[in-house]
Amino acid sequence: TDGTEPSHMHYALDENYFRGYEWWLMKEAKKRNPNIILMGLPWSFPGWLGKGFNWPYVSLQLTAYYVMTWIVGAKHYHDLDIDYIGIWNERSFDISYIKVLRRMLNYQGLNQVKIIASDNLWEPISASMLLDPELLKVIDVIGAHYPGTRTMKDARLTKKKLWSSEDFSTLNNDVGAGCLGRILNQNYINGYMTATIAWNLVASYYEQLPYGRCGLMTAQEPWSGHYEVEPPVWVAAHTTQFTQPGWYYLKTVGHLEKGGSYVALTDGLGNLTIIVETMSHKHSMCIRPFLPYFNVSHQFATFLLKGSFSEIPELQVWYTRLGKPSKRFLFKQLDSLWLLDSGGAFTLELQEDELFTLTTLTTGGKGSYPQPPESQPFPQVYTDDFDVDYPFFSEAPNFADQTGVFEYFTNIEDPGEHRFTLRQVLNQRPITWAADAYNTISIIGDYKWSNLTVKCDVYIETPEKGGVFIAGRVNKGGILIRSARGVFFWIFANGTYRVTGDLAGWIIYALGHVDITAKRWYTLTLIIKGRLSSGMLDGKTVWKNIPVSFPKNGWAAIGTHSFEFAQFDNFHVEATS
Repeated sequence: TDGTEPSHMHYALDENYFRGYEWWLMKEAKKRNPNIILMGLPWSFPGWLGKGFNWPYVSLQLTAYYVMTWIVGAKHYHDLDIDYIGIWNERSFDISYIKVLRRMLNYQGLNQVKIIASDNLWEPISASMLLDPELLKVIDVIGAHYPGTRTMKDARLTKKKLWSSEDFSTLNNDVGAGCLGRILNQNYINGYMTATIAWNLVASYYEQLPYGRCGLMTAQEPWSGHYEVEPPVWVAAHTTQFTQPGWYYLKTVGHLEKGGSYVALTDGLGNLTIIVETMSHKHSMCIRPFLPYFNVSHQFATFLLKGSFSEIPELQVWYTRLGKPSKRFLFKQLDSLWLLDSGGAFTLELQEDELFTLTTLTTGGKGSYPQPPESQPFPQVYTDDFDVDYPFFSEAPNFADQTGVFEYFTNIEDPGEHRFTLRQVLNQRPITWAADAYNTISIIGDYKWSNLTVKCDVYIETPEKGGVFIAGRVNKGGILIRSARGVFFWIFANGTYRVTGDLAGWIIYALGHVDITAKRWYTLTLIIKGRLSSGMLDGKTVWKNIPVSFPKNGWAAIGTHSFEFAQFDNFHVEATS
């Protein structure tokens, strides 16, 4: 969920279940684990659902229909069963909407799809459920975001499953790994949460965007193929390789005397998995919320297996130690523990920042992978003519849409060089989650670029009011996109041009008249070198040597003046630094 993602319904009568990368991602996940659970959660919604308001609950039936079609489309076109559906990420819920959604799902025969709410805080959803028997009945799971391992009394009183339905979001170094190790245990111990969902899975977006490298692993160089399997992956494995959805936590879990915690889970068929963590305060702080100080020190912990578990002859042992690289172990198998002579008792010596998994399962394994290609910067010379007859993905590679949606497009009327283009396809502002810009923009390239030439063919589709831009040194994206600075070269269908120092268009460097109209192709060129910039239209200089002192560097970008159709072709960027 970084930047914008294309909806399956851009417009009221539009349906397309082959946009974006999520369908591909879900199918790839199912190939590796057919039992993996799939959940859907809207962040924002297409603008047409709001009927002029920035609100998804104007027509409850319409929004429920929109969500239901996505679930049906997943099954029909991709044979994917969506297991859980959410309401609206970290925003208001509407009690009537939740009931309407349940009725619509049931009417479509989707009784097995469960509802999770409200993907925000424990309240007011929990109190609302206690006061409303029908609401209590239709919600299957209460999901809270970044709960800091704690829940609330009302949530427990509902007797529903409690999940940390978004957590982690922390730089994936050893501290991020410590954060994940601690919350995977303590979300259950302190807060009775039986699921923890890490945002995000893999950091595959430009690192200087908000929350750079906040994935379990890093793969942010598609041009080189370089990736890094980071420590959070192996911390997660301590839990995920030795448990499954449907296992049960034992009630005999808790904190260790000198800091740290332990949980135990069973499948109810005789298998047992115990996970022990001793993450120190310093090495396990998550990005949020605030973590009160606690102390962890060297200790011995004795465990006693009773009842049917006293018959267990042997436990496999997996070990991680975070901290100094010289002393670091990531998911190492140690000698197994024999319990036959010990009366079901064993003692662990524990230092800080360690993880142990002790389990009856013998299926664990530290996966291996070939040495990834070397890390490389984004190519200094990059061209895309978008000439793809049957694109596998709907979006062009390396472009990262920050507001609006840019898709491959085929001009059936244009047999010439502009038959295949990239088109901005949103015609109204979405019902926003974050502060989207009022312009559309897609960024590309290397954030460190300072001196560069951007060249692109552009086509304004909206007469009189339409406008497009190319840009360099764009310094912000994501939730901060509205305040992006850079050098932006705009042309408008009314025959004017502008050069601005920001996306919003407040900082005006130059403006004037040019011979431009809608529905014709033009070539824009932007040259930025040191403190000066120049611009060309169809190879002729329109403005030159305009001083630009800030920002010093940033991405290249293309975009439109408003939510309007426009096309781009033969994109070319050349950076000298």
